[in-house]
Amino acid sequence: MPTDPLAVPIHAFTWVGSESMHLDDPAITACRQVVIGRYGGNVRAGANKNEDGALVYSAADGSWEFAMIIDAHLTTESAELLLYSIDSERRNIVGILAGPVETAFTQLEHHLLSIFRSVWFREQCKRVKGEASLMFCARKGDYLWWLSIGDCVTYVLDPQLAGMGQFALNQRNFYEWIGHINSFDQPVPTYTRGVTNLSGNSLVLMVTDGLLEFGNRPYENPMYLYRAFLPAFDGQRETLLIAVENALLDVHRGAGRDSATIIAWNFSLADMF
Repeated sequence: MPTDPLAVPIHAFTWVGSESMHLDDPAITACRQVVIGRYGGNVRAGANKNEDGALVYSAADGSWEFAMIIDAHLTTESAELLLYSIDSERRNIVGILAGPVETAFTQLEHHLLSIFRSVWFREQCKRVKGEASLMFCARKGDYLWWLSIGDCVTYVLDPQLAGMGQFALNQRNFYEWIGHINSFDQPVPTYTRGVTNLSGNSLVLMVTDGLLEFGNRPYENPMYLYRAFLPAFDGQRETLLIAVENALLDVHRGAGRDSATIIAWNFSLADMF
C-alpha cells in the first residue's frame, strides 16, 4: 500500500436520491470513463421519490475502477449510511486498489466486510428507517471483482460471452439487506461475491431493479439488454452516455414507477498494452 494512498490521483462521484430525484428526467454524467445514469421514475405512473444511490472512484491513469450501486427501500437513510461509511474509507480503498492485483481484491473484500461486521455500523443500521440492496464492483488489470447483497445486478457484456448465453455476473437475491433489517445481524451473513476475467472488448453494467421491472420488462431479457448497449462497444464514452440515456428513456416511456440507476464503463484488453 502506498505511504499516502490519496497521493494516487482519482476521480470520484457520490450521489443519493434524496439530493436530486430526477423524476421524469433522466440525468447522465461521467466520472472519467465511468458513466452514471439516474432516473427517479415516471410521475404519472406514481413516482414521487428516488431512493437509489451511487459511488464511483476511478484512477486517473485508468488502472482501476471501484463502484457501488444502491437500491434503498422505504427511505434513503440506509443509502445515506452506506455512502457515508464507504466514502469515509476512501483512503484505504484507494490504497488497496493501488497495490498489486494479486492481493487487491482479497484485501478489498476483507476491508468492506469488516465495515459491515463492525459494532458501530451495525448499531447505526438499527437506527435507520428502511434497508438497501447494494453491489460493489472493482476492476483492476483484466479482472473484475464483485460483491452483492440483495437484488442489484451486474452484467459483463462481451460479444464472445453473449454468443454462449453468458451475461449476468450474479443472480438477484431477495431478502438480503443492509439497514434496519440487516443481513450482518444473522449468525451467518448472506452475500455473494466472485472474480471474473475480462477479455477482449467488454462493457461492465451495474443496474438497480428499476431498469428491469417496468412495462413488459424488456431488459429482463439479457439479449435485449446486450443489443441495446451494442453501439457502446465502440469504446467511446460519448456513445456509452447515449446508450445509458436511451435505456433510462425507455423506462420513462414505459411508465416505470421505480427508480432506475445505471453505472457502466468499457474495458478493452488492447488498452492495457
